[in-house]
Amino acid sequence: MTNPINDTFLKVLLKQPVDRTPVWMMRQAGRYLPEYRQIREQAGSFMGLCTNPELACEVTLQPLRRFAFDAAILFSDILTIPDAMGLGLSFTEGEGPKFARPLKNAADIEKLAVPDPEVELRYVMDAVRLIRKNLQGSVPLIGFSGSPWTLATYMVEGGSSKSFQKIKALMYEQPQLMHVLLDKLARSVADYLNAQIMAGAQAVMLFDTWGGMLTSEDYAEFSLRYAKQVRALLKTEVDGQKIPTILFTKGGGLWLEEMADAGYDALGLDWQTNIHQARLRVGDKVALQGNMDPVALYANPEVIAEKVKTILQHYGSGSGHVFNLGHGILPDINPEHVKAMVDAVHQYSPAYHPS
Repeated sequence: MTNPINDTFLKVLLKQPVDRTPVWMMRQAGRYLPEYRQIREQAGSFMGLCTNPELACEVTLQPLRRFAFDAAILFSDILTIPDAMGLGLSFTEGEGPKFARPLKNAADIEKLAVPDPEVELRYVMDAVRLIRKNLQGSVPLIGFSGSPWTLATYMVEGGSSKSFQKIKALMYEQPQLMHVLLDKLARSVADYLNAQIMAGAQAVMLFDTWGGMLTSEDYAEFSLRYAKQVRALLKTEVDGQKIPTILFTKGGGLWLEEMADAGYDALGLDWQTNIHQARLRVGDKVALQGNMDPVALYANPEVIAEKVKTILQHYGSGSGHVFNLGHGILPDINPEHVKAMVDAVHQYSPAYHPS
C-alpha cells in the first residue's frame, strides 16, 4: 500500500506534524449533490446504489470533484451487516430503514451467523477496491461500520426509533442475551472492517450513532465495551503502513476520557462538545475530529467562515485535529456553502500549524 499524494488526513490522525488542518465531511457523498440524486435515480433504490460497486464508486468520487476534501469515505450504509445476516433491509423515502425480520427472541439471536465479508458483503469489498483504484492515491480512503450497539438497536427495533423501548427492554430484562448479540456483532464488525482494510481502506471509522441514548453505566457495558472488542480485533498495519482508527459516539461528550482509553487513534465529536475542552480532557491520547454544527451550513458563506475560524481557534495550535461536521450533512444544504466551509479551513488553518 503506497502512501497517498495527500496524506495530511492520515498524519493528523496519528498526531504527526502537518502544514494545515485536513477536512472531510460525514455524508459528503449524498443527497445535497444533484449529481448524486441523478445516480440514485439511475440505481432505482438506495440499496440498489449501495450494492452496485460501480455506482457506489462514482458517488464516492463525486464530492472530490467539487471540493478540496482531504479524504474520501466509502459510500455504503451502516446496516449492511444486519442485512447480510438475513434481516431483510429496505429503505422507504422519508421513513428510513426497515427490517422485514427484526430480532424478537433468543432463538432469532442464536441463529444469527457472522457473515463472510468477501461472500455476503462482497459488493462492499468490490466497491472499496474500485474506489481505491480510481482515487489513484490522490487522497486516502476511509472505510466504516456501524458500532455493535448501534446495529443492535436497528435489528431489535426493526428500524429507527425515538424511545429505543425494545432494545432497552432486552438490555434490562435479558442482559446476557444482549451480550450474546453484541459479541456476535463485534466479531462481525471487526471482520467487516478488516476486509475493508485488506481491500484498500487506509483508515476506518466506527459510527456509534445511538450510544448517546444510554446511561453512563449502560454505555460502558453495552456500547463502549464492544467498541473496544472491535478495536482489539482490528489489523491496523498493512505492508508497514499504519491504519488509523476513529470512534464516533453521537452524544458521547460525557464519556470522552473513557473513549480515549478504548484504543482508537481519534475520537469524533458532535457539535454539542466544546473542542477546546475536549482537547484538555483527552490530552495527547487521541486526535479529535469535528465538530461544526451541520445546521450552520444553512447560513451564508461569511457566517460559515466565522464558524470555521472559531472551531480552529478553540482547538488551537498543533496537529491532531481533523475538521468535520458534528454529524452528517443535511440533504437540502447548498453545495456552495460546503465549498465555503472547505475553503475557510484551507485558508485559516495554516496559522495553527507553524513550521
